[in-house]
Amino acid sequence: MREDPMQHVLDYLKRHALVLTTAESCTAGRMVALLAEHPGVGESLESGYVVYSPKAKQRLLGVSPVTIERYGLTSEAVVWEMALGALKDSTANVAIATTGVAGPDGTDGIAPGTLCFAWAFQDESIAVFTRSQRFFGDRTEVLRQGALYGLTRLLHYHERWLRGERA
Repeated sequence: MREDPMQHVLDYLKRHALVLTTAESCTAGRMVALLAEHPGVGESLESGYVVYSPKAKQRLLGVSPVTIERYGLTSEAVVWEMALGALKDSTANVAIATTGVAGPDGTDGIAPGTLCFAWAFQDESIAVFTRSQRFFGDRTEVLRQGALYGLTRLLHYHERWLRGERA
């Protein structure tokens, strides 16, 4: 029998006393939806923001308009601020944020399927890891791959954080 990757993520969150919040732009709440398919998710999931427009990113997550202007909406700088904003007024101690261009066309010179991710961890200090990744397929497939990637890579970045690595 093949292990369910979302159950693995939830088990990991519980084992490490992690409570998650998300700030999803391009993945449009798919990370929360994937986790919500499992019973008991409320122990490990605090909240999820779905923010598409620049104004929503600024208003709900505190993303700086200067960051958006300087780096563009699809950037590691913006997703970094999204993750921090999701943690700000939250009881969560970990956040995942996504932004990107799902396709089918590129935007502002960014290839379709390019997504930016941030994983933020909080205790007495905060560490944020970012990464951009390109996925292939139609829009639906890119969004599915992105949501899975964001959640499953959480374990990798948490382990790095536990080892004392900081972004």
